[in-house]
Amino acid sequence: MSDSNASTLARRTVLRGVAGSAVAGAALGSAGPVSAQSSGLDEWFSNTDNFDGVVDETGASEVTVSVGSEANGGGFGFGPAAINVDPGTTVVWEWTGNGGSHNVVAEDGSFESEMTGESGHTFSHTFESEGVVTYACVPHKAMGMKGAVVVGDAAGGASGGSSTTESAEAGASEELDGWFDGVSNYDGVVDRTGQPEVTVTVGASGNNGNFAFAPPAVRVSPGATVVWEWSGEGGSHNVAADDGSFESEMVGESGHTFSQTFEEAGTYKYVCTPHEAMGMKGAVVVDGSAAAVSGTGGDGGGITEEDFWPLSVAGSAVLAIVSPILFGVTAWIAGTGDEPAVEHRVGAERDTDGRVRT
Repeated sequence: MSDSNASTLARRTVLRGVAGSAVAGAALGSAGPVSAQSSGLDEWFSNTDNFDGVVDETGASEVTVSVGSEANGGGFGFGPAAINVDPGTTVVWEWTGNGGSHNVVAEDGSFESEMTGESGHTFSHTFESEGVVTYACVPHKAMGMKGAVVVGDAAGGASGGSSTTESAEAGASEELDGWFDGVSNYDGVVDRTGQPEVTVTVGASGNNGNFAFAPPAVRVSPGATVVWEWSGEGGSHNVAADDGSFESEMVGESGHTFSQTFEEAGTYKYVCTPHEAMGMKGAVVVDGSAAAVSGTGGDGGGITEEDFWPLSVAGSAVLAIVSPILFGVTAWIAGTGDEPAVEHRVGAERDTDGRVRT
C-alpha cells in the first residue's frame, strides 16, 4: 500500500477494516461451494461485462487485482472482477493508468482508497473474516465498474452489499412506487453514495421535450449536497420538494444553480411545479446505511476543535510564563531614560538612580 494511502486511510482502515468484514461475514449464513449464484453475485454484476464467475485464488497470501482493466466500454473494470481468497489474504489493487481516475470503495464501508489515475499506484486491504465483500469505483459504478472478494467458503444472500443496504433499497423502492409513472427518462435510482456533492440537470431531455431532471433519482450518503444546474432548455423551471422542505426560484437561465444538503436518511421527492403533469419529477434517496460525508474533520482530515485544544492550552501556558519577563524587560529599558520609569510591579523598590530593582 502506498504512503499516501496509509496517511489518508490509517484511522479508518484500522478501526473499521476487520469489523466491516466480520459484519459482512455474519450476514451471509452457512458455508457452501463458492459460485456466482451461491454467493449472490449475479445481481451485483448484472451490468458488469467482464464478470465471468469467481476466480479461485485460495492458497495465495497476496492477490493482485487490476484497476482500470478493459471492460464496460473502456478502461472501466476490475480484473478479475470477483476472486475467492482465504481468510488472512491481502488483496492488492494496482492501477493500470487507463480509464481516468478510479477508486476502490467497499459497499459496507470497511475500506476506501484515494481517487487516482496514476499507473502503478497500489492500495491494499487484508480480509480476515469469511464473507462476501462487494466494492466499486464510485464515479464509474453505474457503468459496471464493480468487484467482489469472496473470503472462504461463503454462500448465501450477499448481492450488492450488506443486508442493511438491501433493506434501505427496498424501503426506497416502496417510497417511490408510482412516483415515476409516466416519467420517460427514469431508469432506476442512480447510486452516488460516498460523494460529497452530486449534480442534477434541470431541463434535461425527456417527457417530449426538455422537461426532465437527469438523473431523475439519486441515492446519496447523509451530509451530501445535491446541486441542481439549469440547462437553459424547456423554458422556466423550479425545484420544489413534495413535502415543502425546499424550493428554488423559477428560472430559465442556463448555468443557474440551486443546492440542498441532505442530513437525514429518507426519500425526498420533488417536482418542477409548472411541468409536473408532464412528468418532470425527481427524488433524492438518502441512504442511512451509507457512510456520512463531510468536508472537514473526522476521517476526511483537517483540524477540528478537539485537535486544536491541546495547542490552545500549550499556548496559554507559554504566554503566562513569557508575559512577566517581557514586562520586566520593558520596565528596565524604560528606566534607562532621563525620566523615572513607571513601576510595573506592585511593591517594587527603586535604586538611588531611580531604576526599579528586581
